[in-house]
Order: sequence, then C-alpha cells, then structure tokens
Amino acid sequence: MSVEDGKWIMYGVDWDDAECIHSVDEAIAYINEVGFLPLFKNEIPGFSLEERTVPDYWWSDDVKNDPWMWRAVIARTGQIAYGKFFDKKAGFISKKWLPVFANYRRDGYDFDALYEDGKAPLKHKKIMTHFMDDREEAEIYSNELKKLAGFGKDGEKGFDGAITNLMMQLYLCNCDFRKRRNKKGVEYGWDVAIYSTPEHLWGYDTMTSMYQEEPQQSWEQIVNHMRDIYPIATDQQIRKVLK
Repeated sequence: MSVEDGKWIMYGVDWDDAECIHSVDEAIAYINEVGFLPLFKNEIPGFSLEERTVPDYWWSDDVKNDPWMWRAVIARTGQIAYGKFFDKKAGFISKKWLPVFANYRRDGYDFDALYEDGKAPLKHKKIMTHFMDDREEAEIYSNELKKLAGFGKDGEKGFDGAITNLMMQLYLCNCDFRKRRNKKGVEYGWDVAIYSTPEHLWGYDTMTSMYQEEPQQSWEQIVNHMRDIYPIATDQQIRKVLK
C-alpha cells in the first residue's frame, strides 16, 4: 500500500492468479505455511498479505472477501498472533514461530525483569502492569488501557508509540477488534483494538520455550527461514523488515 498523487494504491493479484489468497481460511493456511507475514507491501517483494489478495476487495466490509476484516478474524482464532511486528507495521506470526521471535526480540527477558534492569521506560511499565496481575480476562480495549495506564491530555504522552514498541518486543499483541458498549450493553461506534499478552493467549511455557537459546541463534533461525521461503530477499531487506 502506498500513496501516489494523493491516492491510496493497493498492490495485489487477480482472482485467477495462482498466488491469489481467496479467503480467510486460505490466509491462515498460508501464514502457518510461511511462518510469519506482514499485512502490507514492504521492502521484500511479494512478502505480504496485500500482494497475494485482490486489491478491489480491501475495505469492502465484506468479511468473506475483505483482507482488512480477515485480520480481526485471524486475531481472534487463537492460531496466529497479529500486531505491529514488522518494522513497526502490522503483520502475523504463527504459533510455531512466536517463541523464536519472542526470544530474539525480548533478548531473553520477561517484561518485569527487563524493567528491573532499567531496559524499559516507565510508560511501558504503566501499560504492562495491567496485564501482569492475576485477572481472569487480561484482554483490554485500547481506549480503556490508555486511561488505566495514565495516558492522555494531562498524563503520559505517546501511548500509540509505546504500544507499538511493546508489540515489536512481543510483550503485547492484538487479540480482537470489537465495538464498545454503552451502559445498557448496546454496541456503538467503530471496532476498537483489544490488546492482550501472548502469554495470556498461548501460555507462558510456550512463549518462553526458546529462552534457553541465545537470542542471536533465534535471529539466525529467522534469517535462514526467510532465505528458504523468499530467496530473493537481500540481507538488508531482511534486517529492515524483521529485525
């Protein structure tokens, strides 16, 4: 996706193209096959959901054909993680590859240890505190989390940037997109992002299962896999999109 002459341009394929992904089920299968995939076009040619779908179906509000709506369906399946994982832009990571990315991106740290070692700012701690208690449902609307963590007009600044950084480190992800409800329980407005931790969704043991490996080894595993599935990608492109 790019802007040309003031217009949004989507890149993709025709419906009859052999590489076309036609449904959310096909998207899930493809993401699990390749392991991880950005949502939109990036520096690596063909390495996105955008480039394997029909451009005219984006933002059509047809859940059957609209890849923008698929992202919400995929996020709530519990099979694949969705968030801003690639150069601070949205994309997907399969359950199989989550521990590898987590070990590399977190440098082997759980968040509490990262903060105690002075490697995370206070604003990140104010967000993560609300996911580190023993609540039964650690899934929070973005607007509610912003207030709970003390961000806003008279509080902390940079909420969106903090969330993005925590996603890049695999401490947070999107688990759904839902409409807000008023006091009577009636839905209203646009869908709002719901945040959670990968640990809540897939378990602590799963997310830390690669911690015995050096983070650099996990990075090399990611790079080697990319060279297998997208051999045209250069080292520079791989670092840009995945590091």
